[in-house]
Amino acid sequence: MADQDIRRRVIFLGLRGIPNVQGGVEKHVEMLAGEMAACGWNVEVIGRHRYLPSVPTPANGIRVFSLWAPRKMALEAIVHTFLGVCFAAVRRPDILHIHAIGPALMVPLARLLGLKVVVTHHGYDYDRQKWSSLARRVLKLGEYLGMRLSHGRIAVSNQVAQAMSSRYDAPVSFVPNGVAIPQGAHPTGVLTEFGLQPKRYVLLAARLVPEKRQTDLIEAFARSGRSDLRLVLAGGAEFETAYSRQVREMAEAVPGVVLTGFQSGDRLAELFANAALFVLPSSHEGMPIALLEAMASGLPVLASDIAANRELDLPSEDYFPLGNIDALAAAMTTKIANPLSEEQARSQMKRVELAYSWPNVAQKTLEVYRALLAK
Repeated sequence: MADQDIRRRVIFLGLRGIPNVQGGVEKHVEMLAGEMAACGWNVEVIGRHRYLPSVPTPANGIRVFSLWAPRKMALEAIVHTFLGVCFAAVRRPDILHIHAIGPALMVPLARLLGLKVVVTHHGYDYDRQKWSSLARRVLKLGEYLGMRLSHGRIAVSNQVAQAMSSRYDAPVSFVPNGVAIPQGAHPTGVLTEFGLQPKRYVLLAARLVPEKRQTDLIEAFARSGRSDLRLVLAGGAEFETAYSRQVREMAEAVPGVVLTGFQSGDRLAELFANAALFVLPSSHEGMPIALLEAMASGLPVLASDIAANRELDLPSEDYFPLGNIDALAAAMTTKIANPLSEEQARSQMKRVELAYSWPNVAQKTLEVYRALLAK
């Protein structure tokens, strides 16, 4: 399959950058880009300057470009995408692949400039708590333009794919997020750095944004009364907000809560490999990569019962009612008291590997590209 794609070129746009930049879309593109390059495509990624202090040199068929964007939450993505589309018009790729519905606002411009556009819908971003009513309306417009005017459409959730197909009367391909299967964590010293012991901490890896509900988890951890355990929150905030300050204040007030900041690579893999439990209490997800990574690491998991998490079809005891602090505290206690057996952990890891491998994700994405280029 790779031979027919040689010399084809794709530009990814709509993200902060790669590699090792915090965010689900960023992780998705980083892994997908590597697989695309392995399939013979030339891959270019347009990132934002402030997240890329030093731009990686081209390697393995992937080239990263760093463009300016304003340091203002409401303007950063849309201004950067506008500049990125203009840049792509000069580069003339075979495919311009725009990620997320906010950046999809620029699909009409891309088409006007003669580009073939694919849009990936990563979730209902207008449901995120951080946005104003005006911003939500703008994001819904981005969804409309992306789903109606792009040449190819992808959604990372089957529910979103079906909803978009029905709402906009256009075909939308379901291509889930993937997960990199751990090959064994390499010691990095991250546990010692934060005073952690193997299997003696609960982990959440996520940005410090309201929809990830770190505050729920901190409160539930406090109510559990487990002074023998730690709660590790791995993640940072791109912008200082009232919510990120609230998380830090609560962490300081509750004994045993550890804020590590953003972690990636081997350091994050070591945190996953040694956790007793992974918890995802979020109110909004597209397709939860961090939850898949935890499952691929053989961890017991606990997730809020929102539709995106339920799409993974976990056992009922792996879910708790969103926002129910007492139920979360009780479920955490039960989970920690009943760890997975080696056989259960291996079975979970195998299931994730079969259903959510990045090579499979890349092949499904390439099917969308090839169908578009064949027209």
